[in-house]
Amino acid sequence: MANRMKREALRRWAVSSVAVALLAALYSIIFRFSAQDAEQSGSLSQQVSARCVEILGALSGGDWSEARMAGLAEAFEHPIRKLAHFSEYACMGILVYTLLIQWMKRGRGMYLLTVAWVFLSAACDELHQYFVPGRWASPWDVLLDTCGGAFGMLVCICVSALCGRLRAGRRVKAATDCGEEGF
Repeated sequence: MANRMKREALRRWAVSSVAVALLAALYSIIFRFSAQDAEQSGSLSQQVSARCVEILGALSGGDWSEARMAGLAEAFEHPIRKLAHFSEYACMGILVYTLLIQWMKRGRGMYLLTVAWVFLSAACDELHQYFVPGRWASPWDVLLDTCGGAFGMLVCICVSALCGRLRAGRRVKAATDCGEEGF
């Protein structure tokens, strides 16, 4: 019993340590992207959009002209930027949930704390961005980031529920198998 409790405490600390380290790395990445001035940020977005269009063109087998590819890259730039925002904060939601679930009971309080953590992180990021030349703060980005974090948390909740059902199914099958062997 005591060994089991020690193993559980060690597991909690190990999972928490990994989640904190990954959160620190994620915060660093977000901060670096937000610290880019408008020209750097726009250039990176254009490069990513152009690469996405190249991949899409190759996958579709289409022989697209340079003008068409440039037009598509320009059209894709804004949605790709927003998808990046959403994805970064979805990762944050997963990591914050993983950290908090080690020390708190599942429930409304923990879920609200996860979303509040992501919201405050997004708001601080936008505030930081406000002071970067050529950039501005957007409450819509804070909302999008918060939705991304909530989505990440919901993925964790759904995966946890699915794993619980699979474990319960295995226990029922094991109990049924044991019952059949007894006859």
